[in-house]
Amino acid sequence: MSGANTMGSGDGRVRWSAGRSLWFGLITLVALVGAVPTFTLSAFVLFAVSTALTLCVGHSVGIHRGLIHRSYRVPWWLEYTLTYLGVLVGLGGPRGLVRMHNTRDFHQNQPDCHDYFAHRQSAWRDYFWNLHCRFEFARPFEPRLDARVEADAFHGFLERTWMLQQLPWAVLLWALGGLPWLVWGSFVRVTVSTTGHWLVGYVTHRSGYRDWHNAGAAVQGFNSLLFGALSMGEGWHNNHHTFPRSARLGIRWWELDLGWGFLALLRALGLATDILLPGEGTRAHHARPHSEGGLISARTSPPARSPSSRRASCLGTCADVRRSPRVT
Repeated sequence: MSGANTMGSGDGRVRWSAGRSLWFGLITLVALVGAVPTFTLSAFVLFAVSTALTLCVGHSVGIHRGLIHRSYRVPWWLEYTLTYLGVLVGLGGPRGLVRMHNTRDFHQNQPDCHDYFAHRQSAWRDYFWNLHCRFEFARPFEPRLDARVEADAFHGFLERTWMLQQLPWAVLLWALGGLPWLVWGSFVRVTVSTTGHWLVGYVTHRSGYRDWHNAGAAVQGFNSLLFGALSMGEGWHNNHHTFPRSARLGIRWWELDLGWGFLALLRALGLATDILLPGEGTRAHHARPHSEGGLISARTSPPARSPSSRRASCLGTCADVRRSPRVT
C-alpha cells in the first residue's frame, strides 16, 4: 500500500512492511482470539503490572526521556535495565526507536509535513500506516543519531534481538501460570502497549488543549486529559513539543505524570541526577504562548508557504534548543 505525499517536505511514499505487519498482526490476532477464553484474575493482574512497568519505567522513562532526549543521567547499569524494559514493549530496538523518533520530530517541525508523520488521515489508515508500513523517502534522509546509542554494544544487541526478547518471558510465564499467563502477560500486553502507543500519538497530534504554539511547524502537539494520565505522562504532548528535553511532561497540577513520579523517586534515591525541567533552557526556540487556549482541533492542514518562507522556517525549527540548568 502507498500514500501520496500531500504536502511537499519529506517527499516519499508509505509502503507496506511485511516484517512489521507479520509481527504486529500475529501478536494482535493471538491477543484478540485468546484474551477472553484464557481470562483469569491473576492473568489480568500480571498484564496490568507488566504493562505499567514496561510502558512507564521502560518506554517513557528509559527510552523516550532517557535515550532519546537525554533528560537525566543514571548509572550505566540502570540505563541498561530501563532500556531493556522499554524494548519489552514490543515497538522496536533502542537504535531503531531513536531513529524513528528523530525522523518524525524533524519532519513535524518543518513548515510542511507528510500525512504519515502528521497523523492527518483517518484512524484506521493511520493505524495501518504506523504499525504495518514504513515510510520510503524519495531522497536519502538520515535522522539525527545518538553516537552513544549507535556505538554501545548492549544497545546493539537489543537492536538485533528485540523481537526475541519476548521469548524467555513467554517460556517463564507459561511455566508459572500456564496459557492464561502466557496470553495475557505476552500477547495481550504487547498488543495493548503498541496499539496504545499509536493511539496516544494519533489523538495528541489532532485535538486537545494547548498553552503553546510552535511557530513554523506543520504539526502541533496537544494535551489530552484522558491520555495524559493513562500514558504515564506521554499524552501531555503540547508540553513535550514545547519543552522537548524536559524530563517532566506534566506541568500543571492536574497533569498526572507517572513517569516523572518514577524519576523523582530515582532522584530521591540518588540514582538520577542532572534532571532537565521545563523552562527557558529546555523550551524549543520556536515555541510561543498560544493566545487562543482551550480545546481545539488540528484536522485542518497548515496554509501553504512560499519557497523562501519554507527555507526561513526550516532554519528556525531544526531542534535549536537551549541547554537547561540541570537539577541534581
